[in-house]
Amino acid sequence: MPPLDSYLSPQLQQAVITGLFVAIGWVVVASQTRRRDAGLRRAREADIQRALLAEIRAHVFALEQQSPDPEDAAALIARIRSGDFVPTLPQHGNDRIFTAVIADIHILPAPVIDPIVLYYRLLSVMGALATDLRRIARSDGRRAAQMMADYLSLMEETRDSGIQAIRVLTESLRGGADAVERMLDEDEAAALAQLAQRLPGEIAEMRGRLDAISSRSSDPRGR
Repeated sequence: MPPLDSYLSPQLQQAVITGLFVAIGWVVVASQTRRRDAGLRRAREADIQRALLAEIRAHVFALEQQSPDPEDAAALIARIRSGDFVPTLPQHGNDRIFTAVIADIHILPAPVIDPIVLYYRLLSVMGALATDLRRIARSDGRRAAQMMADYLSLMEETRDSGIQAIRVLTESLRGGADAVERMLDEDEAAALAQLAQRLPGEIAEMRGRLDAISSRSSDPRGR
């Protein structure tokens, strides 16, 4: 006699076995679904990063080509200050891909998101500043000249931010979030080492200026 017959009827045994198979099937299907969803998420994450990398890289290259050298920048600001020149500033609307994927930006690795958002935020500020500058260039040359100086400074900051976003995206595509964290840690360590190397000289220079001021203050002839 089968060992379970004394406890369960054959019909009940069959029901239990069927239930076990169904439960195992559910577990297997759920596991396969999770793996499939994880694979789709990774593919979507990589696609978004590649698209953003291409968009940012193209615009950073354009910024590098458009940035004037110090002499040209000074001449441009002087012309605007005179009030008879309205600068033709490029429309930096290079955010189509970012706008298209903004709803999915949260799926990217955490250390990747901040540099991307910062870059596009600076890009937006540049566009707003360019619009205001063109609007007031003829009516208030002095203010427009100051805005142009701010615009050129912002252009440089945006370019540097874009370069950092490119570095982060490239490292993430190569090695994932852990690789990005290592790169950022190395950047921080290098910055601290550079600061430690430069700080003694700056302190010595500051002390020298303070000593010179103190000496002049103590001289009754004011020399």
